[in-house]
Amino acid sequence: MPCDTGLTGVTSLFHSRGLPAAVVAIGFAVVARAMGSVTDGGALAGVLVAFILMLACGFAGFVPLLTVFLLTVISTRWGRRRKERLGVAERRRGRTALQIIANLGAATLCVLPLIWFPELSELLLVGAMAALAEAAADTVSSELGQATGRGAYMITDFREAPIGTNGAISVEGTLAGCVAACIVSWVSAASGLVDWHWTPVIALAGISGMFVDSVMGATWENNGSMGNDSVNFVSTVCAADIALIVTMLMTRLGL
Repeated sequence: MPCDTGLTGVTSLFHSRGLPAAVVAIGFAVVARAMGSVTDGGALAGVLVAFILMLACGFAGFVPLLTVFLLTVISTRWGRRRKERLGVAERRRGRTALQIIANLGAATLCVLPLIWFPELSELLLVGAMAALAEAAADTVSSELGQATGRGAYMITDFREAPIGTNGAISVEGTLAGCVAACIVSWVSAASGLVDWHWTPVIALAGISGMFVDSVMGATWENNGSMGNDSVNFVSTVCAADIALIVTMLMTRLGL
């Protein structure tokens, strides 16, 4: 079973994984900060997220997180000149701590109980990976949609809208987001965190969360009821919840 250390308690877990997890997490944050991908606060938040993932799941827990980071960096920098021309390019100072928590907090909360209850790994890891898949899908769909999209349409009524509008989707961005969710689901299985038969659940939950994000962006974010970070966090939670519910149903039915 993933994340099942076979040790007697949390103290032993900290002794066996705590130091390596801290070293890798800090190194990862330093690299991300040097690349300008995160602010100082974002780097600290990244250390916390990476540390908890590796403490709960070993080094395998870091692999999907690294995948999300690479997908985010590539998609954010892809077509930057066009994004700047459209006025939708991300700030060069990098992602803040609040943005990191908004995108990765749900996955972190999913794996946190595994430190004390490793027997829940099969269920909770599917939810955590779905949250990461949603974070990747949302970022990639938005960034590549802005970089390559020929047109954007509001998800609520499919009326044409300027590229970069909250809740506006494009064919190019949507397809890219679906691919990103699939990549995260495949990586989570290849790293041994989840069984391969859960990859469709993870990918579809991540894609569903991506659409939930667009709907909330078109409605609550546009009318000022929610901020972008709140929308991102709720979307990842929705993806995790969908995956958890489907996993429990499939397990109950023996599928």
